[in-house]
Amino acid sequence: MAENPNPTCTSCYILSDAEVLQFNYTGPPSNLLSTVIQVTLSSRNPNDRVGIYYDRLDVYAAYKYQQISVASALPPLYQGHNDIDVWSPYLYGPDVPVAPYLCDPLTQDESSGFLLLHVKIDGRIRWKVGSWISGHYHLFVSCPAFLTFQNGRSGSGATVKFQQMSSCSVEV
Repeated sequence: MAENPNPTCTSCYILSDAEVLQFNYTGPPSNLLSTVIQVTLSSRNPNDRVGIYYDRLDVYAAYKYQQISVASALPPLYQGHNDIDVWSPYLYGPDVPVAPYLCDPLTQDESSGFLLLHVKIDGRIRWKVGSWISGHYHLFVSCPAFLTFQNGRSGSGATVKFQQMSSCSVEV
C-alpha cells in the first residue's frame, strides 16, 4: 500500500445520507435481493499544495462483504486545494443472488428492522503537486450505514432514511 501524500486528512470521505427506496429479499430457495439506494457522499481535500485527479470512481453497496448493487460510475474530476465535492448516486441491485451463508443473517437483520450496509468506493486517483502529476493509485473507501426499517418492515413500499454523518475508512 502506498503512503498517502495527504496525511493531514482525518475524515476525507463522509457518508451523509442514505435512503433505501427498495429492499426486497425473497429468501430460500431463490435467495435474491433487489435494492435501490440513494446515497450522498462527500470528499474533502484539506491540503494546500496537493490536488487530486479522480480518474475512475465506482460506488456500490455491500452487505457483510458481498456486493449487493451494481457499481455506479461517478464522473471523472479534479479536486483542487481545500475543495469539497459531493456525489448523490443511485445504487441499483436487481435480483442479486445472496450467498447461502448470508441467508440466515439477512433474514434475521430484516426481521429485526436493523441492517448494517457498507457503501464502498473503488477507484483510481492521481496526485498533483505544482506541475508534477503522479502515477495512478488505487483508492478504496468504505462507509458504514446503519439503517432502521420502520416497524421492522422492508420491501418496495418501505422507505428507510439514514441521516447520520458517518466517517469512512480509506486505503490508498
